[in-house]
Amino acid sequence: MKNTAKDLLFGVAVGDALGVPFEFSSRAQMKTKPAKDMVGYKTHNQPLGTWSDDSSLTFCLAESLTGGYSLLSLSKKMIQWKNENYWTARGEVFDIGITTSKAISKLEALIDKGKVDELHLLKYDAIESDNGNGSLMRILPLLFEVKNKDIEAQFDIIWENSALTHPHIRAAMSCLIYLKFAEYLMKGIDKFQAYKKMQSDIINFWQTMNFSVDEQSQFERIIQNDINNLPEDQIMSGGYVIESLEASLWSFLNTDNFESSVLKAINFGHDTDTTAAITGGLSGIYYGFENIPVYWVISLAKMEEIEELVLRLHQKFLS
Repeated sequence: MKNTAKDLLFGVAVGDALGVPFEFSSRAQMKTKPAKDMVGYKTHNQPLGTWSDDSSLTFCLAESLTGGYSLLSLSKKMIQWKNENYWTARGEVFDIGITTSKAISKLEALIDKGKVDELHLLKYDAIESDNGNGSLMRILPLLFEVKNKDIEAQFDIIWENSALTHPHIRAAMSCLIYLKFAEYLMKGIDKFQAYKKMQSDIINFWQTMNFSVDEQSQFERIIQNDINNLPEDQIMSGGYVIESLEASLWSFLNTDNFESSVLKAINFGHDTDTTAAITGGLSGIYYGFENIPVYWVISLAKMEEIEELVLRLHQKFLS
């Protein structure tokens, strides 16, 4: 029986760990010396197999979901990660985005003041500059909570989860596009058909929700066009959520196995760990855990703890 929890969590973590040593490298640098395998040290001076905030916060969400859907539970786990090194690869937080750090401090203040109900209202506190990739990078386990719901209900759940760190509708819509695509992949549909189905669902949803034309235009290359047909030099890979989504979709759609997809994502340069984590999640679901190179899996920090989390997530949603 297919274990999507295993495919997904290991896909994210392997992509992340592969990308960590190359973070902030320029595309020109990556072209000169492309990533070909899992290595250690370099940018963050971390040993081989070390994953970063992308996986940590993905695991926090997965862990929270095993106890039932709760923004409070998730918020507490994110605070625990930032303050106490919970779900870190080697006992320290070494990579945290500014927006995410500030947002988690805000969550802590709300909880301390007993304003737990306000966790559901953070999406109304959005500014356009808060459109980094920090919610997209951690959102994939939410697939188990939203799958098979109607798209309106899916978006409500996704937006309030994204809003814990990234409240803007653009970041939330990026998460919806990613999860809708992943939902079709999870059903075993060919990836190009899944992409077309996702595009159609999103366009129909935009019409019913009156999504602004300005915001729609941000997603034009993904939704109204086919991102995979763009030339490689037109794909950006920084920390902006649209760039991360585009680069990940492009890497996944323009390769035919897990290994090639995540290496392609890393060799774009810049936010290498996040691009590869997002790509790795899709590729893990599509190609399966058994098609992730064994050496990469056994090199991961806390592999056994990830296995235990997989088991709990699988038992909660898939058994």
